[in-house]
Amino acid sequence: MKLGVVDVNFRLPFEEALRKAREIGFQGVQIWVTGELDPERLEKGACWVKETVKRYGLEISALCGDLGYGFAHEEGLEWRIKKTKEYLAYSVELEAPIVTTHIGVIPEDKKHPDWDKLRRSLDEIGSYGEKVGAVLAAETGPEAPELMKEFFQSLNTTAIKVNYDPANLVMMGFDPVKGVYTLSSYIVHTHAKDGVRTPEGRIGEAPLGKGQVPWREYLTALKLNGYEGYLTVEREVGEEPLKDIVEAKDFLSSILKEIETK
Repeated sequence: MKLGVVDVNFRLPFEEALRKAREIGFQGVQIWVTGELDPERLEKGACWVKETVKRYGLEISALCGDLGYGFAHEEGLEWRIKKTKEYLAYSVELEAPIVTTHIGVIPEDKKHPDWDKLRRSLDEIGSYGEKVGAVLAAETGPEAPELMKEFFQSLNTTAIKVNYDPANLVMMGFDPVKGVYTLSSYIVHTHAKDGVRTPEGRIGEAPLGKGQVPWREYLTALKLNGYEGYLTVEREVGEEPLKDIVEAKDFLSSILKEIETK
C-alpha cells in the first residue's frame, strides 16, 4: 500500500501543494478537478498537469470529481452525468483512471424511485468508463456496505467501484473493518481519514489516529484482502491542516511497517 494525500487539503496553490507533499514523503496525490484543474478551465491542459506531478516525483492516485447532489437528484442530472464522463476521459489522459465521487444515498427499498434513477445514471457512466478505460469510485458512508454491494451487483457495468472511507462509515455507525470484507472486490482507492460518533449520534471528523477508526485492524483487513493501492490522507477540517497531514502520514507509516513485518 502506498501513501497519498488530497492536494487541496494543504490549502495551497497546486504546485506548492505538490512540493509540500513530496517534502513530507508522500508517494502520490489525489487531485481535485472540479476547481482550477477542471479540464474546461485549465488552459495548460492535461499534459501539463501530468508532467508537473511527475516533476515533483509523485503519482496521481485518483481524481476527485465530486459535483454534489449525486446521481438521483433530477435538477442538473444530465449535466452531472456529462461532466463525470469528461472527468473519466480526463483521468485516462492523466494516466490515473480512477475518479472518486459521492453518488448519493442508495435507498434500502428497491422500489424507491431513487434506486432506478441511480442505477440508470451509473449504468450510463459505467458504460462510458468501460469504453475509455476508467472507473468511477463511489465513496462509502451514507449506507451500509452490504447495501452498497447489493446495489452494485444490480448494475450492468463493471466500471463502478469503491473509494473506501473508513471515517465516513464510523460516523454513520457502520463497522469499517467488516465493510472491507464485504466490498473488497470493488475497492480501488481509499481515503485515510478518521472520525468519531458519540452514543448520542453526534459525529465529526478527527485527526487521523485520534478518532474511532481501528487502524491496525482496518489496514490488516485491506492487506488480507489483497489491496495494494493508495491510502490517501484526507483532512477536510481543522485549523492546522499541515500539522495534521504530517502526523497522519507518520501514523500510517508506523502501522504499515508494523503489520507488514507480521
